[in-house]
Amino acid sequence: MKKLNLIKGIILSTLIIFLAFGKDKVIVDTDAFQNGGFIPKRYTCEGKNISPSVSWYRFPKSAKSFVLIMDDPDAPMGTFTHWIVYDIPANVNSLKEGFSRSSNLPNGIKQGINDFGKVGYDGPCPPKYQTHRYFIKIKALNIRSLNLPPKVDRETLDKALTRYKNNIVGEGYIYGLFRR
Repeated sequence: MKKLNLIKGIILSTLIIFLAFGKDKVIVDTDAFQNGGFIPKRYTCEGKNISPSVSWYRFPKSAKSFVLIMDDPDAPMGTFTHWIVYDIPANVNSLKEGFSRSSNLPNGIKQGINDFGKVGYDGPCPPKYQTHRYFIKIKALNIRSLNLPPKVDRETLDKALTRYKNNIVGEGYIYGLFRR
């Protein structure tokens, strides 16, 4: 009987945790580097500075759009944003290598302004002799749009994501390292 109550307690605790956090894990992947591995120079300020391919899967069926954010939490002045893509429709689950730098793309996809002050991707470029982590995050939302114009900055995007926090149904990330 004690064993049965313990099992019930574990199941109930798991359910409570799931309901409290309620977000499914989205699997994020890239052909460019292994999760936790070093990012090749071609995707950085020391190379071609092109975006890596990014794909995501095992997202909730209720997802109607996605947001992609790439950032560096190890930057000296706080988290530094390298790439913002939002209003990605649910039928799109990848971005190809060298993704466009346009702010307004087909299918309603929009890109924001990174912390370099440019639209689109700008790759890792840490201070010399420092290794930084670069996270590529995907958020799945059960709404089609964040109702934002193209070219928003990270602060504006974060405010919208906070406003729509109950519409985020899944999240996932992959990260890589880079050192100059």
